[in-house]
Amino acid sequence: MPTKGRTTVRAHAENLARAAQENPLRIGPAAAEESMSSWDSSQLMERVANKENLRHAWKRVRSNKGSPGPDGITIEDTQASLEEVLDRLARALRDGRYRPGPVRKVEIPKANGGKRTLGIPNVIDRLAQQAVLQQLTPIFDPIFSNSSQGFRPGRSQHGALKEALGHLRGGFVHVVNIDLAKFFDTVQHDVLMARVARRVDDKSVLRLIGRFLRAGVMEGGLASPRIKGTPQGGPLSPLLSNILLDDLDKELEARGHRFVRYADDFLVFKRRERSAQRTKTTVTRFLAKRLKLTVNETKSSVTTPNDLIYLGYAFYVTDDGIDLTASEEAQKRLMAKLRAEFQRKGRGRSMKKTVDRLNRIVRGWFHYFRLGVNYLRFRRIDQWMRRRVRVLQLRFWGRSLRARRNGVRRLGGDVALQQAVIGLRSGPWALGAHPTMQRLMPTAYIHNELGLFSLLKAWKNDGKR
Repeated sequence: MPTKGRTTVRAHAENLARAAQENPLRIGPAAAEESMSSWDSSQLMERVANKENLRHAWKRVRSNKGSPGPDGITIEDTQASLEEVLDRLARALRDGRYRPGPVRKVEIPKANGGKRTLGIPNVIDRLAQQAVLQQLTPIFDPIFSNSSQGFRPGRSQHGALKEALGHLRGGFVHVVNIDLAKFFDTVQHDVLMARVARRVDDKSVLRLIGRFLRAGVMEGGLASPRIKGTPQGGPLSPLLSNILLDDLDKELEARGHRFVRYADDFLVFKRRERSAQRTKTTVTRFLAKRLKLTVNETKSSVTTPNDLIYLGYAFYVTDDGIDLTASEEAQKRLMAKLRAEFQRKGRGRSMKKTVDRLNRIVRGWFHYFRLGVNYLRFRRIDQWMRRRVRVLQLRFWGRSLRARRNGVRRLGGDVALQQAVIGLRSGPWALGAHPTMQRLMPTAYIHNELGLFSLLKAWKNDGKR
């Protein structure tokens, strides 16, 4: 229980939100420090192990779904005996007996062709991490920089992109783009824990976080110890990365630099190239000396908007100014993913079911890449998808002349159109752009009748650009 004169986590968060509404300009690092002066973190474990906190954590873990960890226990298995699990976890946390298990190593492809290593904790460990996260966020988030946009309440990649665009439009067009080499795999535990301990007095919580960091990695049935790194995949990892890199943010602010950071992806903006080169040198030195982090020199550079790609976006530069657009690489990745879906065997699936699967991919891509100037890019992708749909229709019919005639008839084609389609002899890809197939399956039919999602139409109707 909180002592007299101390604020609870929920009350503290509500006070911050109320203050932000009443005077939004005052809620910055300085105001947050003043607001936190009465905060007591010495009894933090009691709040972490509180049943209501654990129940709320479970709702988040369940909503995020996810696969099981090395123990094979699923979300559904845990839900079946939830109250027993919560009671047992609460007692173990309070008594200091809780020990997280090793994480399951998973490698996923990266956009640049490499692989990103994830560590999937057991469900019970994700629950414990989420419970800790909910209590640490009100302590640390208010002191983070306004230019830190990653994994924070009310902030997003779009916020980072808009902030970057604002700096470029303000004339800060020489950009220091620094790539941290395997950031999540190289974090030094002692450096990170020293920064957590600045604001957390409860030794039991500090020991628990240390156990999360040192939990082994299960690979090939064997668990190996971990002496550094904070593996991506657990709920707590993003906050810990922000805590570590907050020192970088504070250093950049102290030097008066304009910057934006989303997790370990950050840019510094300068008016002159010479100044940008000096900043790159000093920031690289700071990261190595103070945070024990290594900069990937081959991927780090001083660049301009014409060559800058950030969080999947390119910057569209014209005589009228600078704007955002989905990068060419992002378009290629989308089309490769759609191409694989188009080439799936269509047995047992109607055209509409196939289109539904495509729409799930395209809608998610659009939701992220809807910012900026995308007219030509979205029109090109729409045209390519319509051509693919026509090719797919021909493949569904097969090479039989009777099947083609019956297919054209079902689409409402007259005798002349049936004969025209039957007479086509080119390959499927060429036929997808043939005027006869365009007349049989026009744009309106593909988007309105089949329901294929149109990027261009959605972009024109979107009011958030």
